[in-house]
Formats: sequence, C-alpha cells, structure tokens
Amino acid sequence: MLDPTRMDDVLRRGGDVATVVGSWKTLDERRRKLQGELDTLRQQRNAANEKMAKLDKKSAEFAAALVEMKAIAARIKEGEPQLTALETQVSDLLLAIPNAPHDSVPVGASEADNTVLHTWGQKPTFTFAPRPHDELGRALGILDFESGAKISGARFTVLRGAASRLTRGLVNYMLDLHGKHGYDEVWPPAVVRRASLRGTGQLPKFEADLFKLDIPVGPDHVADNDLFLSPTAEVQVTNLYADHIFEPGELPKRFTAYSPCFRAEAGAGGKDMRGLIRQHQFDKVELVKLVEPEHSYAELEALRQDAENVLQGLGLHYRVVTLCSGDLGFAAAKTYDLEVWLPGQDAYREISSCSNFESFQARRAAIRYRTEAGAKPRPVHTLNGSGVAIGRTIVAIIEQYQQADGSVIVPAALRPYVGGLERIGG
Repeated sequence: MLDPTRMDDVLRRGGDVATVVGSWKTLDERRRKLQGELDTLRQQRNAANEKMAKLDKKSAEFAAALVEMKAIAARIKEGEPQLTALETQVSDLLLAIPNAPHDSVPVGASEADNTVLHTWGQKPTFTFAPRPHDELGRALGILDFESGAKISGARFTVLRGAASRLTRGLVNYMLDLHGKHGYDEVWPPAVVRRASLRGTGQLPKFEADLFKLDIPVGPDHVADNDLFLSPTAEVQVTNLYADHIFEPGELPKRFTAYSPCFRAEAGAGGKDMRGLIRQHQFDKVELVKLVEPEHSYAELEALRQDAENVLQGLGLHYRVVTLCSGDLGFAAAKTYDLEVWLPGQDAYREISSCSNFESFQARRAAIRYRTEAGAKPRPVHTLNGSGVAIGRTIVAIIEQYQQADGSVIVPAALRPYVGGLERIGG
C-alpha cells in the first residue's frame, strides 16, 4: 500500500493515475471531516453524561440534558456506519493506487521511453537465416505445442526429451548459482491465499490475470475457497514474513526459489504469442530480498547483477533497460528489465524484471523491523527479480545457439546439469 504522504509523487506515472488519486483525496477528505464531526459529538456526549451525573434526575434541567444527549447519540449512531463505509472505500481506492516512482526513474509514457543501461556480449552471427525457436523446437521434436493444447488448451506446451532435460538442468543451475551468492533456497507451495496476493500487490488490480481455485481443500479449507495458483514465487517468499517484525540485526534476508507459475494473461492476446514466449504455465527461479530502507537501492543493483550472472554464465547476449515512469509495474518504485536477444525474431524480449518496491508491499503485508531494541517498528523494503524465467531461457538458447543443420549447441556451463549433453539434434 502506498504511503499516503507520497500521493503527489505517484502522479509522475501519468495515465489515469491522477483520476484515481483525485477520487481517493475527495473520499479521504470526506472521511476525515466525518471523523472529526463524530469525535466532536462523542466529546459532547461525554460532557453531557458528566453534566447529567451531577443533576437531580427529576429536574427540568436533567430532562433537557437527556434530550440533548439522546440527540447527540442518534447523530453518532447515524454517522458511524457512514464512516465505516467511507473507510472501506478509501482503503479500497488506496489499494488501487500504484507505487510512487523513485526520483532516478526516467519520465516517460510507455516502453518506447525506456532507457538502455548497458548491453552484454555480442549478437550471434550466422551464415544462414536464423529460425525462430518454435520452428526449430518442432523440427527437433522437443517442443510439442499440439499435445499441450490437446491436454490443457491454448498456451500450454509439452516439453519433450532435451527440452525437458534443459528445464530441469536450468532450475538446478540457477539455484546453485544463487546459493553461491548468498541466497537461502526455499521450495514454496504453488497455491496462495487472497491475502498473500494482496500483500504483494497482485490483488485487487490483477485478479483477471490469475487462476482462481473454486474447490475446498479438506476440512480446513479457506473460507469461500479463496485460493489461487501462484503467478510468481515472489508472492510466497515475500509472505513468509507477513505480519512479522524483524529485530535488530536480523536483516537483510535474501531468498531464491523455484516455482511453477500460472497466469491467465487476460488482455495479452496478440502480444508475444509465439511458442514459449507467453504461456499460461511456466517455470521460474525467483530472487527476493527483505532489507533495511537505507540499503535497498544498493541491494537492487546487486540483485540485477545476480540475475545478469545467469545469462552471462550461459553466454547469452542481452541488454538491461531502466523502465520509465509510464512503464513501471504497479508495485515497483524502480525496475530494470533484462532483455535477451532472440535472432529468430530479430528482437529483444524480457527475460527478467528486477524491482525495488520500497515499503509498498511491506505496508500491505505488515512486514516491519526495529532499528533498535524496543523501537517503534518500521516497514522494511522488499525487492525481487526473476533469476530467471526458464522457458524464455530455453527460447534464447535455441535461437542464439542454433546451427545451420537445425541442431542446437548446449552452453558449456549447463552441460554438467544435463548429463553432459553437448548438442541437441544434428
């Protein structure tokens, strides 16, 4: 939840944010006015009670005071449900307001205004016209889109043979790499509660993009079956510490986690639809940090580098872009996107987003820390990044390492994780 003192900062995002903020301000002014009126009425009621206690109950003065006190009580009774309704509306609107951009975020309206921070490696060169991954994968018999659609519907794929081994190998490669860099590994459940999704900012704004489960789970099932398939391990790992207060010296916390991810991708039709680029189910290794605010931007730079290390280890050419204010995700204060080069599409495609959410998620999930023993708790800063998306890494390997005969070279760093496999096909 956005810190209400930063409402003016959030307007830098542009778009329709000003309308939402304006509605919130109007309702909040009404709420504060009504709150003040009720506080005054309660003080008057207390004063009337004290006055009546000193009067003769049979006197005319007592009778008049009683009439006055009942009138005050009636106005309070009428106003309290109005205040409750306003508080709910204000809270709901506040949950719909995105985070405020950090001062270093470039101003812009869309992804066209993002700035390139740097590139790594060189675009691979070919003596032939490079082919897209879906065409190569079909020819190699490792990407079975037809079976995925037959079993589960559109945007599901069966990975066969080497593609399955690559998936398993990439998960282990990434987890091992991040473990060496100080991240604690966790293996979370894939089902999450509504409160967890609200805590990290997926709800209420992005409910249409989620897969909701409408079945009870045993005798302790969640009320109203309010369970969802997780869209990212960021949700589970961040919420490990929901409603928690860290004592001095316990931060930072750094975690890495593999999880299957599920997204309905509502409204995404026609965008990056080819092959494995945008699937309803995909695999990802996630990086999550919980840190003290004064260290969060240094931690963001380190997080970005940890995600880059994965691509560098695999020898994949990519670039890093800083998202502008108009392209920031809902909960992020600053984001770097890692975009890998796909020669078969002649384009860069996002493979990781590394974000600092500052206190936005921590306020929603009540994740706090003390600066010293007994001090008032403050919200931590949370960060996360893909470390990285498995399916898109397979796409990049197939397209960047493709050979003229249709075979694909396996990156050297990955071979120990796939039984020494050096080449797919050929």
